[in-house]
Amino acid sequence: MDTSRFFQSVQLGPYVLNNRIVLPPLTRSRSTQPGNIANPLMATYYQQRAGAGFMVTEGTQIEPRGQGYAWTPGIHSQAQIDGWRNVTDAVHAAGSIIFAQLWHVGRVSHTSLQPDGAAPVAPSAIAATNVKVFIETGPGAGALAEPSVPRALSNAEVKELVQLYAQAARNALSAGFDGVEIHCANGYLVNQFISAHSNQRDDEYGGSLHNRLRFLREIVQAVAEVVGADRLGVRFAPLFESTAEDRVYLGLVEEDPHNTYIEAIKVLEEAGIAYLSIAEADWDNAPALPEDFRREVRQAFSGRIIYAGRYTTERGAQTLEAGLGDLIAFGRPFIANPDLPQRIANGWPLNPVDPASMYGGTEKGYSDYPTYAE
Repeated sequence: MDTSRFFQSVQLGPYVLNNRIVLPPLTRSRSTQPGNIANPLMATYYQQRAGAGFMVTEGTQIEPRGQGYAWTPGIHSQAQIDGWRNVTDAVHAAGSIIFAQLWHVGRVSHTSLQPDGAAPVAPSAIAATNVKVFIETGPGAGALAEPSVPRALSNAEVKELVQLYAQAARNALSAGFDGVEIHCANGYLVNQFISAHSNQRDDEYGGSLHNRLRFLREIVQAVAEVVGADRLGVRFAPLFESTAEDRVYLGLVEEDPHNTYIEAIKVLEEAGIAYLSIAEADWDNAPALPEDFRREVRQAFSGRIIYAGRYTTERGAQTLEAGLGDLIAFGRPFIANPDLPQRIANGWPLNPVDPASMYGGTEKGYSDYPTYAE
């Protein structure tokens, strides 16, 4: 198989990436407690994978209300900023580029994770279904739980949240990140505003698709003013079919997903951001994104396009060859293979991933996967 396209350099905003292999956002729940602070173990993990041409951190919550899973890191306190600085220093020492993914889960949370045990916040007071959150039940122990019923944000609170995203972007720059990605996928807060299923507001943020895209539009503008549009990316997860009942929540299926997401992508194009990341359904036998949608995405967006979702080397190479994507992100393969770019270049076999150690725990199943030479 010809893998040479993966190793052609590419411009991403102000940066020249030395390959087109991306470490995407991957929740690992290894932050130091209390405080949800990035730690030396995380710095080791990211540095091991700095052979990627481009890296995006796991989702990092922009404020305390933005957390939906135990032990995920934040980027709203000074201790968290300092913790992330150790990560960015490690990645830069290894010669890679890393963006922070700014995350707010909205209604996909639990009162035990919220300040003062309050209800999670959301566009509307509609509970999330077909999804579990992860709560701490004791030191180093946790369990899956149903999300709590959220309360609707006031109009003023929505505007405050826009500024919280901007502040998180400032914090990311203070932590040494090269840019930021806004998490607008997987049924979390921005996705909740976009979707007619979860947004039943009657103010300027609800009703028409134009209004439901207002929160996205304002966040992108506010964050771009902080970091520069050329150092900003956005992640979407357009779903064209419902997920199975027993499946972890991956997003919201709109009545017209094609139009919804093309209009959302036009918002990004108008802002002139550096890249669009599209997370495809990644379960076994998942439906592929329609080809006409992929083609229209390319027509609508002039920045770089990253695709992720159970990509094999062959499928990634085909996507690059077709010109539909500029970079390919590998999730599970990068978890289990810190030297993934070298393995792709040389056709070396891959380590299998250990699902049991995916979330939480120690260095086991995190920073102890061997490289091929070992």
